[in-house]
Amino acid sequence: MIETGPAVTLTFVVYLAVVLAIGVIAWRRTADLRDYILGGRRLGPWTTALSAQASDMSGWLLLGLPGYAYLAGLEAAWLVVGLLAGTWLNWRFTARRLRVATEVYGDALTLPEYLQRRFGDPHGLLRLLGAVVVLVFFTFYTASGLVAGGKLFEAVFGLPYLWAVSAGAGAVLAYTFIGGFLAVSWTDTLQGVLMLVALVLVSSFGVAAAGGFGGLGASLEASNPALLDAFTDIAGTPITWIAAASLLGWGLGYFGQPHILARFMAVRSAEELVAARRIGVSWAAIGLGTATLVGLAAAALLDPALEGADSEKAFMALAALLLHPVVAGICLAGILAAVMSTADSQLLVASSAVSEDLYRDLLRQGAGPGELLWIGRLAVIVIAIGAFVLALDPDSKVLDLVAYAWAGFGASFGPTILASLYWRRMSLAGAYAGILAGGFTVVTWGAASGGIFDLYELVPGFLLSALAVAVFGRIGPPAAMPAAFARS
Repeated sequence: MIETGPAVTLTFVVYLAVVLAIGVIAWRRTADLRDYILGGRRLGPWTTALSAQASDMSGWLLLGLPGYAYLAGLEAAWLVVGLLAGTWLNWRFTARRLRVATEVYGDALTLPEYLQRRFGDPHGLLRLLGAVVVLVFFTFYTASGLVAGGKLFEAVFGLPYLWAVSAGAGAVLAYTFIGGFLAVSWTDTLQGVLMLVALVLVSSFGVAAAGGFGGLGASLEASNPALLDAFTDIAGTPITWIAAASLLGWGLGYFGQPHILARFMAVRSAEELVAARRIGVSWAAIGLGTATLVGLAAAALLDPALEGADSEKAFMALAALLLHPVVAGICLAGILAAVMSTADSQLLVASSAVSEDLYRDLLRQGAGPGELLWIGRLAVIVIAIGAFVLALDPDSKVLDLVAYAWAGFGASFGPTILASLYWRRMSLAGAYAGILAGGFTVVTWGAASGGIFDLYELVPGFLLSALAVAVFGRIGPPAAMPAAFARS
C-alpha cells in the first residue's frame, strides 16, 4: 500500500461524483440506440480529440508505460515513436474518410455494420465475424482496465485485490450503463485533461527532485548506464531487430481500434477533424513524453526499488513521494481517469456489437429503438462480468493484456478498414480474408515463443492480413461504391 491520506480519499469521492453526474445528464439526452452508440454524431473537435486520445492511451499510459520505462530506460523510446507515428497517421488517413463512409453507407453505427454495407454482404456473415472479433478482444482489453483500476485501489486504499477490482469495475459500469456514448465522451474529455495534468505534474516534480535533467541523467548513469541508451537493453546488449520492430510495430494497431475509430465516426462534420487531429496528436506527444520521464525519474528516486508487476506502480509511488497529499490525490485520480476513459469506451463498443450487429441483425430485425437501447445497456453488464473474471489474477500486467487486445484489433480490422477506404475495386472476399488472416495470426503467433515468435504478434498479423486483402480482394466482383463516397 502507498501511503496517502484523507485528502486522497476525498479527491476520489469528488471525482467519482462528478463522472456519475455527467452520466445522469447524458441519460437525459440519450433517446435511442443512435444516441447511445455514437451520441447522435454531434461531437465537437475538442471532445473528439481528447476523448479519442484518452480512450486510446488508457491506464497503461500512467501505469504500463512508466513501468516499462522504469525497468527498460530509454528503450521505451522505440515504443513512444511507434505510437506517436501511428496516432498521426490514423488521424491523417483514416479519420475523414471513415466519417464520410459510415454516413454514406446508410448511417452505419458500428464498424461491422459499415463493412457489411461497404461490401454488400447479402448474408450478414461479415458483420457477424466483425462482431465476434469485437467481443473477444474487447473482453481482454476491458480486463486490462479493470486490472489497472484494481492496482490503483489496492495501492491507495489498501483494499484486497478482489475488492479493489470490484470497486473499479463498479465505477466504470455505473455511468457507462446510464449515459452511453455522450457520458463516455464527456467524461473522457475531462479525463484526458486530468491525465495530462497528472503526467506533467509528476514528471516535472520528478525531474526537479533528481536535480534537473542533468542530475537525472547522472543518477541513471550511476545506477545503470544502459538505461540511457535506446540502442541497448538494460544488460547493455544491443537491441535486436525483433525488439525494435515489435516496439515500433505498436503504431500499426491504430487503424483497427474500434473505440478510437468510433470518435471519428461521431464528430459533427468531417471538416472539424483537421482541428481535432492537431489537438489529439499534441496531447499524445506530451502524454507519451511525460509518461516516459515519470518512469525514468522513478528509477532514479525510488528506494527501495519496485520489482516485477509492482513496476507498474511507479507513477503512484512517485506521486505519493513528491507531492502534497491534495495534489497527489488529483494525480492518482488521473490514473482512475485513464482506466475509466478506456474501459467505458470498450464496454460501449462491445455493447453496440451485441445490440446492433448481433441482436437486431440476427435475432430481431424489427426491434424498436427503446428495446435496442436496453439490450445495449444489458450487454454492458454481461461484458463487464466477463472482463472482471479475466482481471481476477493479481499477477496480471496491464501492458500484456493491452498488447494482446491491441494486436487483435489492429491485425483483424486495420488493413481491411484502410483498404475499404482507399481501394475502390476491393471485393467482399478481401474483407473476409483480411479479418480472418489477421485474427488467426495474432492468436496462433501469440501462443508460440522463441526465435521469430518473439516478434510482437501485431506485426506479422498486420502484414499477413494486408497480404490476404491484396490477394483475395481481387476475387469476385468489386463492391459498388456510392458516388458521394467515391468523390471523398
